[in-house]
Amino acid sequence: MYERELLALHKSNRFRERVCYDENLIDLASNDYLGFAEDYSLFEAAVKEVGRFRFHAPKASQLINGYHPIHKAFEEYLCKINRFESAIVAGSGFLANLSLIEALVRKKDMLVLDEHYHASGVMASKLLDAKVFYFKHNDADDLQNILKSEKYDRAIVAVEGIYSMNGDLLDKDIFDVAAKEDTLLIVDEAHSGGVIGETLLGIFEHYGIKPQNNHIKMGTLGKAMGSYGAYILANEEIILFLQNRAKALVYATAPSVFDIALSHESLKKSQRSSKMLKEAILQRKNLANEIFGKKVESPILKLCVRSSSDALKLKSLALDEGYLIGAIRAPTVSVPMLRIILRVGVPLDKMRYIFEKLKSSYVFS
Repeated sequence: MYERELLALHKSNRFRERVCYDENLIDLASNDYLGFAEDYSLFEAAVKEVGRFRFHAPKASQLINGYHPIHKAFEEYLCKINRFESAIVAGSGFLANLSLIEALVRKKDMLVLDEHYHASGVMASKLLDAKVFYFKHNDADDLQNILKSEKYDRAIVAVEGIYSMNGDLLDKDIFDVAAKEDTLLIVDEAHSGGVIGETLLGIFEHYGIKPQNNHIKMGTLGKAMGSYGAYILANEEIILFLQNRAKALVYATAPSVFDIALSHESLKKSQRSSKMLKEAILQRKNLANEIFGKKVESPILKLCVRSSSDALKLKSLALDEGYLIGAIRAPTVSVPMLRIILRVGVPLDKMRYIFEKLKSSYVFS
């Protein structure tokens, strides 16, 4: 039925498959930035917390009876440490982005996304009966020009704290443009939460920005927190509106109780250990800078290659050495690349070994 399409994917080296990799491989591919996904003390603490309650599953949507005390406690903790007024949990980052864009952008509004914004936001924009624009990646001037040239009731701007493929940080000037032009600003902190900031809370903390009424912070729990799920932080009015109008929240089963408990334990640990974790992240960025001569702003190391075939060969080389790295190809990116995560859980000497092996095997662009 889809033989020709699958054959075309194979011929272009774009075919993807699910693999249960050997868990003994040294993981430099996942988004488990802090190594929390293999910290069993967090797992055991979450099991103990869930065990205090009669029900260990949400059973229904949040607006029926799926909203659990564990959800509530996590939301309150998020608000306290991030200094936002209100919060709501979601089943995944994909659902959180879908919720925000589908619900907040009304008919006479305008949505403006960074051209590198996550696929979940791009897909959600296709559902809208509203103007949708893309501004040049991380270009505050281009964003301002679009906002000034169009008419709209409300403008909603969507950006990321750290961009998941390039690993670059959001330009601080974009916060200023959003304030000046009186727009809502959605900041997807999926890859910046747990990674940057004085206590690893993300891009708001990194730039010392106090949350304002026009700010919306979305974060995921399946990356630095080593769990699964997502959250949205905003003023109370926006959270109440999402609670009533966001279809991906209203009509979905509430997030896993265990995953939220695990996220809560992970977030508390990241706060307790932020100084040590920050130093470990810095050491790994410095190592990547030393070997590849690249300015690495985050734990995401991007190494461009000439072809999808080259990306797959280098991934295979790493596998032969006992390492797992990401080979990212079209349509995810326009230029094939290796995406290597500078995970805190991987010792520096192990990281140095594979970096030197890769560098000696290929001339990266």
